[in-house]
Amino acid sequence: MSPHTEWITRAETPADVPAIRKIVLAAFETPAEADLVDALRADSSWIPELSVVAAGDGDRPIGHALLTRCHIGQTPALCLAPVAVLPGHQRSGAGGAAVRAALAQAAAMGERFVVVLGHPEYYPRFGFTRASAHGIGVSFEVPDEALMALSLDPGQAPPAGVIRYAAPFGL
Repeated sequence: MSPHTEWITRAETPADVPAIRKIVLAAFETPAEADLVDALRADSSWIPELSVVAAGDGDRPIGHALLTRCHIGQTPALCLAPVAVLPGHQRSGAGGAAVRAALAQAAAMGERFVVVLGHPEYYPRFGFTRASAHGIGVSFEVPDEALMALSLDPGQAPPAGVIRYAAPFGL
């Protein structure tokens, strides 16, 4: 585990693309997620400022969080996926730093809603709650507790509806 307590977070640059692919390949069992990031980068759902790295010494990317365009019903929203950290740095805060930076950038850009399909023990720390409590669902089977939503404006609840993901997700 890395001794870092603070990470430098920033939007990816073209020079980061190979490092991000290595991070995602190392963090997941198959290359599917790394291939997804590459496909999303070429898709209209891509928002360059919302592909965020957490960098360590020498500005070397250690973690990555990606937000891309999706819709909840007809309402524009963002999908958080994937989040990846080099295995030797997992549990060091790099992933959380990248997620927090991506969410802050999305809020600064006027985005309102984010959904995630992920570990129900991890994502609530960022404010995500069970999507079904807001009437949000998907067109495929997932454990209810794994599908979560977040409003970037605490005064506005996420809209009800079925999530439509970007084409590269294949859903």
